Amino acid sequence: MSSTLDNQENKHKQDKQQSNALPMIIVAGLFFILGFATWLNGSLMPYLKQVLQLSPFQASLILFSFYIAVTFTALPSAAIIRKVGYKNGMALGMAIMMLAGLLFIPAAKTQLFPLFLFAQLVMGAGQTLLQTAVNPYVVRIGPEESAAARISIMGILNKGAGVVAPIVFTALILSSFTGTVGTELSQVQIDEMANSLILPYLGMAITMGVLGFLLTKAPLPELPKERDDGQNKGHIKEALSHPNLALGVVALFLYVAVEVIAGDTIGAFALALGVENYSVMTSYTMACMVIGYILGIILIPRYISQQNALTVSAILGVMLSIAVVIGDNNSFAIAHLLSGMLGDVQLPDTLILIAFLGFANAIVWPAIFPLALSGMGKLTSVGSALLVMGISGGAFGPLFWSLASGSGGTAAGLQSGYIVMLPCYLFILFYALKGCKIRSW
Repeated sequence: MSSTLDNQENKHKQDKQQSNALPMIIVAGLFFILGFATWLNGSLMPYLKQVLQLSPFQASLILFSFYIAVTFTALPSAAIIRKVGYKNGMALGMAIMMLAGLLFIPAAKTQLFPLFLFAQLVMGAGQTLLQTAVNPYVVRIGPEESAAARISIMGILNKGAGVVAPIVFTALILSSFTGTVGTELSQVQIDEMANSLILPYLGMAITMGVLGFLLTKAPLPELPKERDDGQNKGHIKEALSHPNLALGVVALFLYVAVEVIAGDTIGAFALALGVENYSVMTSYTMACMVIGYILGIILIPRYISQQNALTVSAILGVMLSIAVVIGDNNSFAIAHLLSGMLGDVQLPDTLILIAFLGFANAIVWPAIFPLALSGMGKLTSVGSALLVMGISGGAFGPLFWSLASGSGGTAAGLQSGYIVMLPCYLFILFYALKGCKIRSW
């Protein structure tokens, strides 16, 4: 009798794992799309800086307009999801991202900087809705104790897309414009470089639209809707009464700030240093993040606890931040040391140190998100929306970096701007050591 019950229990577990497999594959594809659209900014920012002849502050607005959308669309996204469900919320997010892709076409034709910023704003709004739906989906579709592992796997796909996106951007767009770095562009060159954005973004829009439609037909089980009783403000107040969530929102805000600085400003810094293939630099940071994710999956929790890993990440971030600021832009020692991995690529030490920040950043999101949502229960969607609002740190990180860099746009000025990362990693260190453990104010 006992053997029969055990067999039935094992069969039930196997059936549940199989039923969850296809939804997780679909969700994994969405994380790749999120990563591709997000980390494309690392190539787009220096490219538009060159084409539109932008100052460092103006260039930072390209990232600001993308990430600031999170601030005012995260909570409405939670309300939309309560109305239409998680699955339809994902599809709607894809539709908005399709619209954003189409907006890049008139922006490229007119070369109007505000129109580029508006397209970025719409893209950020679509991403926010998709993020708000897909992150709790990953957390709640399986056991809570393995949520960090699932998020880590999704993170590998997200950052893996960050490796691919700059390479695709360079191959489709920048490869036709070699020898333009450090030179004054003619109007003909400016027109050609701007128009080269049209077909890739049209293709992106079509892809988003098709995938969004297919998503509505996909066999994704709907998660239970949370009751919309008009008490949104009360829910927010109740959610923020949990210190682990409130401090987690701040930690994620600062984390995304440094993640975007490391991933998306490295191209602009490389452009200032005269590196020809500046548009692929984001791939180096993302590659380090992917390796960090894989190490996290292997080591946590078998050899190191999640909190200890988060502590190590924060300390590594502090050390690398200082090393970037005081590093020598004319030294290539690290590139020579890693010649077996990098081949003949000659990059200054400071650029490689920025890329190494990918190791420090890799497991911060998958560590903080489940820790902050722990014990939230019916407030999960509001808590998730508040955490997703932390993505707005991506708007302010590069902005503060540009302000700290000065108005000249020199390589030395941009390098000194990276000091803004130091206090961010120090707060993440506090959250790892103490903040995540606090359960009452």
